[in-house]
Amino acid sequence: MESLANLESFVRSAELGGFSAAARQLGLSPAAVSRNVAVLERNLGLRLFQRSTRKLALTEAGERFLDSVRSHVDALGAALGAAALDRAEPAGTLKLSLSPGFGIDYVLPLMPEFLRRYPRLRLDWRFENRPVELIAEGFDAAIGGGIELAAGLVARPLAPLHVIAVAAPGYLDECAAQGRALPVHPDDLAGHDGIVMRSHRHGRINHWTLRDGAGREALAMPRERAAFDDPEAMARAAALGLGVTLVAVQHALPYLHEGRLRRLLPDWYADLGAINLYFAGRSLLPAKTRAFVDFLGAACERAGLAQRLSGRPAPA
Repeated sequence: MESLANLESFVRSAELGGFSAAARQLGLSPAAVSRNVAVLERNLGLRLFQRSTRKLALTEAGERFLDSVRSHVDALGAALGAAALDRAEPAGTLKLSLSPGFGIDYVLPLMPEFLRRYPRLRLDWRFENRPVELIAEGFDAAIGGGIELAAGLVARPLAPLHVIAVAAPGYLDECAAQGRALPVHPDDLAGHDGIVMRSHRHGRINHWTLRDGAGREALAMPRERAAFDDPEAMARAAALGLGVTLVAVQHALPYLHEGRLRRLLPDWYADLGAINLYFAGRSLLPAKTRAFVDFLGAACERAGLAQRLSGRPAPA
């Protein structure tokens, strides 16, 4: 009977496109994964991969074999993982990538309770506004939006990622003194100073399409006065009275609670998807990762983050 190690090395190499990526997910060396696959091929009497210096591609026989065994390997791995978790105490270093705003304001305050519950864990966190390659970069999990859901990854939504328009009361008072009316439609933002977002990825200015409760859509394009690449800086600049900005609710919420920002166009928002917790869900999860995934999901649900960070208009 073929060993699970050989079968899982084959399945992960096929899903991730290479022995090195599979090795990172399985906690093995690339040489060990390659050796496991070679043993499997020899035992089956089949060539499962076409190998080159640049690419690993399935043969026709490999594709058929993958279709026949993948679900069984995943099911067996999940069963073994569940049994192991019943007796394993979470320990070691939890390496995490997370967006600074959400991470500092909403995740970090949960950590005293988490670490009291799991005292053998150590945190190694990277606060960064970029999509990471979770497996390739060796992270246990990542929190944010816009990460490509590659093979073997799971995305668990924690809160909506909704963008709203805000401005400081002082800026709005100046507008009133100058005879400029408050915006009542996204088109009206064109007449206001804007603090806009410059994308990390392509360097261009992001423009958001807003929608209202009736499903109507409109492009929001305030007059560009300042361009930043960090949403926290944008919210702070708006609170200082530099103009109107469009940021995710998570960044605006503390200023809204303090009265330093006021929401404009309350019936309009942009839906950018969700703030997700990403992790490798189809392989054996270490006890430390499973503990964090379960703890954070439950904590966010108890805190009502889905409601607190929603930009949808309140029901009439």
